[in-house]
Amino acid sequence: MRRSDRQRDEAFAKQIIDQADYAVLALTEPDGQPYGVPVSTVRHGNCIYVHGSYEGRKMVALRTNPNVCLTFVGDVTVPPPIDPVELQRVKQAGESVGRYVSQQFTTAYASAIAFGKAVIVEDEAEKVLGLRLLSEKYTPGNMEYFHLAIAASLDVTCVIRIDLQQLTGKEKP
Repeated sequence: MRRSDRQRDEAFAKQIIDQADYAVLALTEPDGQPYGVPVSTVRHGNCIYVHGSYEGRKMVALRTNPNVCLTFVGDVTVPPPIDPVELQRVKQAGESVGRYVSQQFTTAYASAIAFGKAVIVEDEAEKVLGLRLLSEKYTPGNMEYFHLAIAASLDVTCVIRIDLQQLTGKEKP
């Protein structure tokens, strides 16, 4: 990491993962081309679950090369427009106008990057666990009907477990 002053520990990275609404899953296609796709995720210990269809570009890439990278972005704060009154104050105070203005063209953020190996979950109990965890995160108000959804779609829903190998966190407050 180039900016080590912005590096955060693994606990911070896990917090970003747990709070993120989605991640971008980066894969390598059979011809070597990169492919990124947004996915819904949930972390369970040192693994992350995602789901989808058994077919499609993502699955072709995963079957060819199970090494993946997930990028999560947490809080992002974009500065407000430059205030002409504040700019005038900076000028009158003899402060650096360039420095003040340049600070208004930056973004505060928190992020996590996870590297791991993707595994297509075959065990039914683990598939249900992954789907339960995803559902509890994204649709907690519907959990009383979870068993009906599982009965209707378990056979056609692919669950992928990503076993974490490396995790980094970064923050620009």
